[in-house]
Amino acid sequence: MEFFVQQLVAGLTSGSIYACVALGLVMIYVSTDHINFAQGEMAMFATYIAWAMINAGLPYWVAFGATILIAFAGGLFIQRVILKPLEAAPVLSLVVCFIALLSIFNALAGMIWSYTIKQFPTPFPARDLFGSGLVSVQQIGVVGVTLLMLGLLTVFFHYTTLGLAMRAAAQNAASARMMGIRVSWMLALGWGLAAAIGAVAGMLVAPIVFLDPNMMTGILVYGFAGALVGGIGSPFGAVIGGFIVGVLENLVGSYIIGNELKLTFALVIVVGVLLVKPAGLFGRVVVRRV
Repeated sequence: MEFFVQQLVAGLTSGSIYACVALGLVMIYVSTDHINFAQGEMAMFATYIAWAMINAGLPYWVAFGATILIAFAGGLFIQRVILKPLEAAPVLSLVVCFIALLSIFNALAGMIWSYTIKQFPTPFPARDLFGSGLVSVQQIGVVGVTLLMLGLLTVFFHYTTLGLAMRAAAQNAASARMMGIRVSWMLALGWGLAAAIGAVAGMLVAPIVFLDPNMMTGILVYGFAGALVGGIGSPFGAVIGGFIVGVLENLVGSYIIGNELKLTFALVIVVGVLLVKPAGLFGRVVVRRV
């Protein structure tokens, strides 16, 4: 029973990171109908920026906040400068652009910081909670930071004018334009928020898996699986899906298939959801007339 509780808590910790990645993917998907394949590499690059600032002497939480702002500005820049001219381009052109961004961020990180694995600091004490041996302070901290960020996003999208405008632009761009909402800028803000959320995920996972240019490759697959399980068009569903995938892959890996095949299990989840319930647990089936 003690081992089960440990694996359950570890799964929730992983799931909180997958939830961040899934939420970033969903935010871009609901506004553009496309999957950002570079989401993981953008998060990795932001994490390297945080590592550089911490090594330069900045306190962890100062570097954490500064990295979120830098990532937000970077996502805004990518949408306005690179993707805006491609708004009317074919889907294949956008897919190639996303893959190009993935390769560029990976190569830049390797060129600037090398491919040597680096240790990323954690602000949480390296001890068990209440000396129980079941739950560590770092695990609680990771889940807590994730839930705090998700709570702030919920308040932003439901109770602020800008958040409501972003939701309107994502749900019906034509009607939003008639109401005076600058849809193009709402899309740019969505990209900025997705990049900031990805940066949080990168900084939370780096102390666990160590920092290197390829650290987010598997995390992106898990995040994508979480987004599909919860519903690729539902931010709330993506968060729930991320936690579900985190718990399932940890328990299945510990009791059934072993840790070596956990990533394969995530791919099986992706295929299974697409076959059985493509809209996900909380997604909606959208019918378009053509």
